[in-house]
Amino acid sequence: MSKFQFIDLFAGLGGFHVALERLGGECVFAAEIRPHLQTIYARNFGVTAVGDIREVMPADVPAHEVLCAGFPCQSFSKAGDQAGFNCSRQGTLFFDVVAILKEKRPRHFILENVPNLLKHDGGNTFQRIKKELEKLGYAVDEAKLSPHHFGIPQIRERVYIVGRLESLDGFKWPEKENHSTSITHVLEHFPADAKTLSQKTLHCLTVWNRFLELCPKDVALPSFPVWSMEFGATYPFESTTPFGERARLGGSALNGYLGTHGIALAKLPPDEQWKALPSHARTLQAEFPKWKKDFIRSNRKFYADNRHWIDPWLPMVKPFVSSHQKFEWNAQGGNRNLWDYVIQFRASGVRVKRPITAPSLVAMTDTQVPIIAWQKRYMTPRECAKLQSLGELKHLPEPQGRAFEALGNAVNAKVVEKIARLLLRHDTLSPAQAPPPELLPLLEPA
Repeated sequence: MSKFQFIDLFAGLGGFHVALERLGGECVFAAEIRPHLQTIYARNFGVTAVGDIREVMPADVPAHEVLCAGFPCQSFSKAGDQAGFNCSRQGTLFFDVVAILKEKRPRHFILENVPNLLKHDGGNTFQRIKKELEKLGYAVDEAKLSPHHFGIPQIRERVYIVGRLESLDGFKWPEKENHSTSITHVLEHFPADAKTLSQKTLHCLTVWNRFLELCPKDVALPSFPVWSMEFGATYPFESTTPFGERARLGGSALNGYLGTHGIALAKLPPDEQWKALPSHARTLQAEFPKWKKDFIRSNRKFYADNRHWIDPWLPMVKPFVSSHQKFEWNAQGGNRNLWDYVIQFRASGVRVKRPITAPSLVAMTDTQVPIIAWQKRYMTPRECAKLQSLGELKHLPEPQGRAFEALGNAVNAKVVEKIARLLLRHDTLSPAQAPPPELLPLLEPA
């Protein structure tokens, strides 16, 4: 592939840089607002990234053929506030990308974000994004892809948006490959920098493994999240909520109900009653969403059908914090031994997955790093870098917490490389030949 120039916006660890450099690209400009990542970027690539893209004049950006941007996703993510363009801090950064596209007219662009971007605000957010890009004369297309589609042992779906001036003729998205995957392909043998599990974490996992051991073999483990705090609870949830009942009947409205793990609410003062409810039941809404009703109903039925073996186990889980009282078994039909799997502690609970893939890397805290249960340790930053196809990077942030956070925000280099190879393969027009936006209506066929 012939040489070309690209720019790397919201560069992070440089996933776009790695991908396009493999194809013969030269990075002529990068932007990354976090100083410690600017330092790592310079050490890995020899390019000094500017800071806040909002302070860059588009005219000062060098000419380039390809613009890359993984613009911040928190405003559109299900895990974020979903404020979208209304987020004053991050929601408008897309328009800084548009300003550079308008000024510099690169032949191609590749953008990356969370898949919820397509559904945010009922699809209106993405339609506006697409319209803004098309107004500049770009043909635009989007697809959801994950590393596991290309033999990488991580399920991490992201939306990729590509554009080319005038037409995307000849472009097709990379075909998904039917490769078997295993997390063992990225693991090292007891690496020296691996963090071992604390006694608190080992105890929590031992308690949930006991849950698996006690569950009779003829009883299917739940495919829905196990919310142990619903075992014994009776507070209203179908047509009303604890908040709705208190708004309707006053402070004593919950006296006849049982809260978390069957706590009798009548014995508690009103403010303590509220604290004795599961955290997911303390929302200030008159009706729960359907998914929450379904989870509560399923957990209460599972308990009612199995309390003869759950009740002796229940005291072991009660002392845990709320997120450790929840359990997600994503290994239906597998051996009921928690120590055979990959585990991740999340706000939604203790998630157990088959070792064919790692949990999706997110902007992780130290406690969310995937656990290799059979070695009773966490994955290392270097192993997580391989999940993002960034194993060739010589330098990662330190301490480890910063490395995990950056890797959770990174774009997967192999996925981008596959997209870019197909996008650039039929490239025939340099930036200097690209028509300015004001001439585009004159060039359209009559």
